Amino acid sequence: ELGYIAIAHDVFGEGVLANTPEECSALMNPLVQDRESLGRRLLAGINTAAGLEEVDFTQMAAIGFCFGGLSVLDMARRQMPVKAVVSFHGIFAPLPTPTDSISAQVLALHGYDDPMATPENLVAFADEMTAANADWQVHAYGNTCHSFSKPGANSPEAGNVYSARSDARATRSMLDFLGDVFSLK
Repeated sequence: ELGYIAIAHDVFGEGVLANTPEECSALMNPLVQDRESLGRRLLAGINTAAGLEEVDFTQMAAIGFCFGGLSVLDMARRQMPVKAVVSFHGIFAPLPTPTDSISAQVLALHGYDDPMATPENLVAFADEMTAANADWQVHAYGNTCHSFSKPGANSPEAGNVYSARSDARATRSMLDFLGDVFSLK
């Protein structure tokens, strides 16, 4: 309807699902600790998508939420063949080796009260993007925690709270950003 083809990329493997926060952490943490392995899995997914007949491999973007937000930022950091990335409440942890240059346009949609990406992490991320000469934006939503785009997230003690207002704002921002990147306006 919007003119895009969407592909869900599973870096954990077919049929591997997590049902609890502990199970999610058990799947994510090894890849957060081993960013080279994560990078190989991300590149395999991008290459698979690029090989599909319906996909124009010169016009790809990646969108991710939480760990997926970290993953799409890593796609940009690793110069994978994407024109743009959008990170929703992503983790801002840089790669172990700094990136010299980022060619993908970057949009980070961020809850300012996210305990997994603190204001200090946000500043470090901005410095990283600037040092890599990236075309980057951050939209930080006040009074907004992690998981702000996930209906049903209601764990204030863990900093995971859904915000309909921030979710709607972030979605509009993403659509506007992608419209600019792909000249669909």
